[in-house]
Amino acid sequence: MALSKSANTYNRLNWEQSEFPILCQTCLGDNPYLRMLKDNFGDECKICNRPYTVFRWCPGARMRYKRTEICQVCAQMKNVCQTCLLDLEYGLPVQVRDQALGIKDDIPKSDVNKEYMIQNAEQELTTTGRTEPGGMVGKNQAPSDLLMKLARTTPYYKRNRPHICSFWVKGECKRGEECPFRHEMPTDPSDPLSQQNIKDRYYGVNDPVADKLLRQSSDLPKLSPPEDKGITSLYIGGLSNEVSERDLRDHFYQYGEIQAIHMVHKQNCAFITYTTRPAAEKAAEGSFGSLIIKGNRLKVLWGRSQATFPTAGSKGGTELANVPGLPEPLPPPPAFDPLNLSGVSATHPPLPPSSTTQKEGHPPPPPSGPPPPPPPPSGIPPPPHSG
Repeated sequence: MALSKSANTYNRLNWEQSEFPILCQTCLGDNPYLRMLKDNFGDECKICNRPYTVFRWCPGARMRYKRTEICQVCAQMKNVCQTCLLDLEYGLPVQVRDQALGIKDDIPKSDVNKEYMIQNAEQELTTTGRTEPGGMVGKNQAPSDLLMKLARTTPYYKRNRPHICSFWVKGECKRGEECPFRHEMPTDPSDPLSQQNIKDRYYGVNDPVADKLLRQSSDLPKLSPPEDKGITSLYIGGLSNEVSERDLRDHFYQYGEIQAIHMVHKQNCAFITYTTRPAAEKAAEGSFGSLIIKGNRLKVLWGRSQATFPTAGSKGGTELANVPGLPEPLPPPPAFDPLNLSGVSATHPPLPPSSTTQKEGHPPPPPSGPPPPPPPPSGIPPPPHSG
């Protein structure tokens, strides 16, 4: 279709003119003060080939400029972003979403049938106020556990990085740090992720990103119930201040009667106890890996029995083997001996027993009375004793 504004009036009536694009949070960026360039009828839609309003902006610092690729009618028919063509609610490719929801939306690919379908879709979206998705996506609102497990809850701003500098790969880039492109080596050209097509992404066929996610979904971990049949409690982790006890009760009451809910705000977790074991198993199976309350993805695990926790002073737990290469344990510290009594007894022999009690470490007291006379010299008889 010609882009000239001098075309006939009938063709120009089918052109699309909008005031703001339909974008996901990742493509919009984290900059609250965003400046966009608007170009009315600046390019053709990659799907329906109709002229539409093109928007161009920079999502953040050190990011590449992005632009809308398809018109708003085509985006609303599939409920996708105009730039990345990922689902606006789950952030997943169209092929993954349609397979999880069981949607088979066959959009015509011929020019005449596409033009007729676009006109009918535009009239239908006008009657609904353009606030709800069109096509089969708007009619099918059934939740899916697979989508809840694979859904992206936070923006992935890494997708907005600049492209790889081809001159740097060849060793010819002379800009250095001023180069607006990335100085990294590209991935393997035979990698399927390097062969993405915008039409395959939109129609949901032969999408390498969708194939990778579907393979990962088959390897997702599963929560097996414990062997102890007396355990009826579930551990809920990752709570925030916005999640209250009423929010947890409103969600988990659908699986069975709840006996008690214990909130631990210091550790950002909670324990939910059911009255029966089947209700707890049903809640664990329906909430594991797919529980999102007020935008917070919560972690669901089985509670542990009190018998599995070792008490203080008892021999509990599992004995671990010694790690090779570590030094031997240190000897126990010596006993408290401020007077060094153990050293004295080890170096000096014990004293003979005496009638008087002596203190250790002190000399014996002197004898009472006058001292005895000295012995006479040799050859002189001793003096006679007075009688």
